[in-house]
Amino acid sequence: MSARPQLPASRLRRGALLAASVAVPALLVSGCAGSGAAVSPSSGGSSTLKWATSYFPKHWDPVVGGSGAQFRELALVYAALTKTDEKGNAVPDLAESWKYNTTGDVITFHLRSGLTFSDGTPLNAAAVKFAIDRAKNQKDSAIFGDLTSIKDVTTGGDLDVVVNLTQTDYQIPLLFGERVLQIASPKAAADPTALDQKPVGAGPFIETELIPGTKAVLKKNPNYWDAKNIHIDNVQLVSAPDVATVVSGLQTGVYNFADIPPSQQAAAKAAGLATFIQPGFNANNISLNVNKAPFTNPKVVDAVRYAVNRKEFVDKLTFGSGEATAQPFPPGYVAYDPKSVDPYPYNPTKAKQLLSEAGFKAGQIKLTLDIPSAEPDAEIVQSQLGAVGINVTIKVDKNWATPFFAKDLAFSLYGTTGRDSAVQTLTAHFGPHGPLNLSSPYEPAGFEAAIAKVRQTPLDAADYATVLQDATRAGLQSTALVFTYSSPNLYAKSKSISALPANPGHIDWTGVTIG
Repeated sequence: MSARPQLPASRLRRGALLAASVAVPALLVSGCAGSGAAVSPSSGGSSTLKWATSYFPKHWDPVVGGSGAQFRELALVYAALTKTDEKGNAVPDLAESWKYNTTGDVITFHLRSGLTFSDGTPLNAAAVKFAIDRAKNQKDSAIFGDLTSIKDVTTGGDLDVVVNLTQTDYQIPLLFGERVLQIASPKAAADPTALDQKPVGAGPFIETELIPGTKAVLKKNPNYWDAKNIHIDNVQLVSAPDVATVVSGLQTGVYNFADIPPSQQAAAKAAGLATFIQPGFNANNISLNVNKAPFTNPKVVDAVRYAVNRKEFVDKLTFGSGEATAQPFPPGYVAYDPKSVDPYPYNPTKAKQLLSEAGFKAGQIKLTLDIPSAEPDAEIVQSQLGAVGINVTIKVDKNWATPFFAKDLAFSLYGTTGRDSAVQTLTAHFGPHGPLNLSSPYEPAGFEAAIAKVRQTPLDAADYATVLQDATRAGLQSTALVFTYSSPNLYAKSKSISALPANPGHIDWTGVTIG
């Protein structure tokens, strides 16, 4: 997550911007690798993707939109220096290669030659430098906090982008993917306000019509570097209506692709639609501010941890498709720590004992749970804490993001979609300046040193997984977060759309056909 993300408040707790972890095959991160093989296009005619999304972008300027779930929709228009493959590896996108210096504090990206943005502006080293500088310095940037390792950027001719770092950091190829650094035309971005509602990138599609908050119409970009493997001619992206109507819209052909909540999975299958889970790095949690009473008392924090019954979240909110989780990564992922599976198992008796030891009688602690919209997980938290003697009042605040990111709240909920760089995920949650760390500037002991060691370890080093898991374990010592459950990234589509690449957390249209 970025330091000042623009978040659709009504979606935060259900997998929306932030939620859910799915067990996926071993997603080991290493060096460069090629993307999946192309699929032959369907024969004859024009193909149109009709996508109903719950995450229709509020902002089309990627610098303002940030790295929340709407990045998937923005990726229709924008490309980045790198992208990820099915194992989570950083692979070439606009940059065909990259190389570090011997000390790991300078990385040079070599761009593909002959690239242009959809407005004809050259996509060269100067354009990429402009994009990085804008992301760091634009006053309403939602991603400047993700770029703290970037000292400055220079160019080496037309195709080499030289990124000078403030420290050794081998995570940059993962960081500069489409979640964080989608690159806009510098000509269009000279007026960020106009760009925000008229996107101009170098991605697989070009926006031709945009009704803010409602609908976007796009056509295939013939100058996209991998246009030969894009077999969709047109895209109609619409903001999904009430979730109960999405399945009927898919049945009648109003849409042929949609993201759906777990509650609609059975209905989609019964309607004869193809449903699938796209692997992700998602997790929901309860957020505590240890700088504010009563969470200044470690025994109260531990009481909350033991009072949480993760299985209830899974059963009631994910319709059996989710999992209980105590960390922000799914089993099988390189950053998942097998030594931190369930450090605080559900034990309401122990929770009551801890509250008593802390000097509190049943009902004496009264908390306000601040959330952006009414969601059932808040009621579950209210019920579970009430069962151990903590009274919780739920407060819905549509402007919730402002006090949350200002660290003014004591008690809240959110979920995350994770990041391509596990270090970015960890620092966002646990770092002293992490945007998702409600207890800033608090951080768990040893976390900063553990993260520094990960940054200093090349992605293809033999001990990378061990070093990264050590950092996860250090972060999970934080008293500011209680992870609860995951809910998968669920999609339904017409069977006329071929299978999508199994790209963790992303939606990749490379090779996809519509018959």
